[in-house]
Amino acid sequence: MGAQWKQKGREAAANAKGKIFSKLAKELIISARSGADPAANSRLRIAIEAAKKASMPKDTLERAIKRGAGLLDGGVQYETVTYEGFGPHQLPVIVECLTDNKNRTSANLKMYFRKYQLGTTGTLSWDYLRLGAIEADPPAGADPDEAAIEAGAQDLEPGEEGQTRFFTEPTDLDTVSKALAERGWSITSAALVWKPKNPITLEGEQLSDAEAFLELLDADDDVQSLYVALA
Repeated sequence: MGAQWKQKGREAAANAKGKIFSKLAKELIISARSGADPAANSRLRIAIEAAKKASMPKDTLERAIKRGAGLLDGGVQYETVTYEGFGPHQLPVIVECLTDNKNRTSANLKMYFRKYQLGTTGTLSWDYLRLGAIEADPPAGADPDEAAIEAGAQDLEPGEEGQTRFFTEPTDLDTVSKALAERGWSITSAALVWKPKNPITLEGEQLSDAEAFLELLDADDDVQSLYVALA
């Protein structure tokens, strides 16, 4: 399934909007810890673009940035926690969480994986590549392969709805993103991802089991991203 699993129709469902905003706000808070100026903080700039694309209200966006930058009194402190495990039919899954309570998050993940296998750090990540991933809409007449070479991307693959997904070294994510934008590409997302080296194929009832499990994980407010070795 390439880079990151996404629940079918999630962004189109009105009742999921609150969860989407919550996850975007957490990313804004974490990103703003390195500074509230998006011009000098590439992760924050990308998070702001994602929030605007999702039509997050301006005051919500600005409040999240101020909270992360320490410009508001009090507030919740989030940290990143990553889990690795096997879901239904030995499906490899990496779960990235942003949480203000590691004990709660750990308990929830153990519950979700109770029928399967929740491993320790390194259980699965050795079979994934840690890469930067950029999803972008092309300008008229653009050649994705040529753009990848000129911008310094390592690889590319077709994205959703006519987009192209470019892969980079983790340290080159911001540089390649800027280079693509300078060439007229419209960047819709840019983030570090886990890309499986050996995705597996599931069909029929097995695939339905896997998707139901992933939807359960994705519904948890602490779960930020899911990376699944599913072809």
